[in-house]
Amino acid sequence: MDDEARQALAKMKMPRRPINYVSAKSGEILKLGHITCRVMEDGSRTDNRIGSAEFTVPAGTSGPPAHWHEMHDETFLVTQGTIRFHAPDNTTIDAKTGDYVTVPIRAPHTFSNPFEEEAKFFNTFTPAFYIDYFKILAEVSKSDERMSKEKNLEVMARFATMPAGEMLEEMAKGEGK
Repeated sequence: MDDEARQALAKMKMPRRPINYVSAKSGEILKLGHITCRVMEDGSRTDNRIGSAEFTVPAGTSGPPAHWHEMHDETFLVTQGTIRFHAPDNTTIDAKTGDYVTVPIRAPHTFSNPFEEEAKFFNTFTPAFYIDYFKILAEVSKSDERMSKEKNLEVMARFATMPAGEMLEEMAKGEGK
């Protein structure tokens, strides 16, 4: 870098945009039937570039219907217990505490906790608009004891999320064994 470029950088005014802090006991709490979602970043502070939430998944829980996203990527960091990730062709991955899973656009997937202990994961969404899916699902699920497959699919459709029909059939056959 030449002297002129260094001088120009030295004169650049430092931005004063605030950072955001979410304590371990804060965040917006959403009930998705029996699953708890704690929204940590809804995209309002990141110009909708990233959203994040923590999910608490009780033992013996099947997750949402198998699906893929047309408009956002997701990541999952398991922070407690084990989460089973399901992919096409009856592929499963048992991700344990500290394991990280990336789900790009158009990758069919779902998750579950078929184990005997509660599990948690930290989830990111890029872009962040998908956080609204959880907010709407919580609203329509207020009286539900367990997460509803039908309500889940109806709300997914509003967010460019497609049901993975072949995978749903594979999983249903697997349950019948």
